[in-house]
Amino acid sequence: MISGANGNRVAASAGLAALLAFLLLAIPARAAEPIFPTGSRIGLVPPSGMAMSRRFPGFEDLDTDAAIVITTLPAAVYAEMENSQVPAELKKQGITLAKREPLQLRVGKGFLLTGEQVTDKARYRKWLLVAAADDLTALVSVRAPERDNTYSDAVVRAALATLAVRATVPDAERLSLLPFAVGDLAGFQIEGILPGRALMLVDVPADHGADTSGQLLTARLLVAALPGGPDEADDRGNFARLAFNTIGGIKDVQITMSEPLRLGGQQGYQTMAQAKDSQSDTDIMVVQWLRFGSGGFLQMVGIAKADMWTTALTRMRAVRDSIEPK
Repeated sequence: MISGANGNRVAASAGLAALLAFLLLAIPARAAEPIFPTGSRIGLVPPSGMAMSRRFPGFEDLDTDAAIVITTLPAAVYAEMENSQVPAELKKQGITLAKREPLQLRVGKGFLLTGEQVTDKARYRKWLLVAAADDLTALVSVRAPERDNTYSDAVVRAALATLAVRATVPDAERLSLLPFAVGDLAGFQIEGILPGRALMLVDVPADHGADTSGQLLTARLLVAALPGGPDEADDRGNFARLAFNTIGGIKDVQITMSEPLRLGGQQGYQTMAQAKDSQSDTDIMVVQWLRFGSGGFLQMVGIAKADMWTTALTRMRAVRDSIEPK
C-alpha cells in the first residue's frame, strides 16, 4: 500500500500523465504540405510511394511505373479545353475515357476525366485533371498500371484534391533548371526559362506592373546552351555571322564590330551592330557573344534601345561574365 506523501506524488504523476495524453490526442494531426516540382507553380501532396521525378515535372513510383505529370498552361486554355472535344485528342494517345465530372478545388473550378490507356508495353488506369486558377490552367495527368492496385481511384482523387498553386517560383529554383549557373542577374528580371536550354532576361521600367511586353521593354538578354559549334578556330568568324543572322525581330542591321574574344577562359566571338526594331522601328543596338566549349557553345544575345545602350551593355557584360557551366 502507498500512503502519505509518496501516495500524493504518485497520484499527481498519474494525473499529469493523463492530462498530457488528453492534450496530445486533442491536437489535430498536421496535414501534409503540397510539394512543388522544381520550377513549377503547381504542386500537390503525392500519394505515399511516389517521389519527385528527375525526368519530368511531377512524381513517380519507379517500382510500379505509376506517375503524375504536371503541366502549366495559360489561363485561357481552360475555357478551350472545357468546351472542346478533349476525348478525340486523347484517343490519339491510346486513351479511352469512361467518365467526365466537374470538380471544385481549393484553387478554383475544374473537371476530371477518367479512363484507361493502352500502350505497346502495358495497360494503365488513367486520370486527367484540368483546373482553372487565377492566372493559369493546371493540367495533371496520372497513370497507374492496371495490374497494380497500389494507387486506387480513392488514393489518386485524394492526391488531386490537394492541388495547390504558388504565386511565384523563387529565382534560384528557376535558374537551377539551366545547364549553366548565373551568378549575377545585374538587375534584370527573368522573363522565361526553357529547362535544360535557355534563359531570357528583360529590363523594364520600375512602374511596369505585371506587363513586360511591347514598348515597355528597354533591354533583353537571351542566354542559350546549344550543341555543336565550329570544329576549327578559323571557322568561328563565319559561324558567328551565321548565328547572328538567325536573330529575330531586328532589321536594317549594320555590323560595327566582329572579332574573337576570350570569355570565361574559353574561346569566344563578339559581334555588335546597329539596327532597328522590326515592329516599332526604334533605334536599337545588338550584341552577340558566343562562348565555345566541348561539344557545344553558349549563345548570348543582348538587345537594347540605342539611347540606353551604354548602361545596358555594362549590365549585360556583368551577367555574361558571371555565367559558368555546371
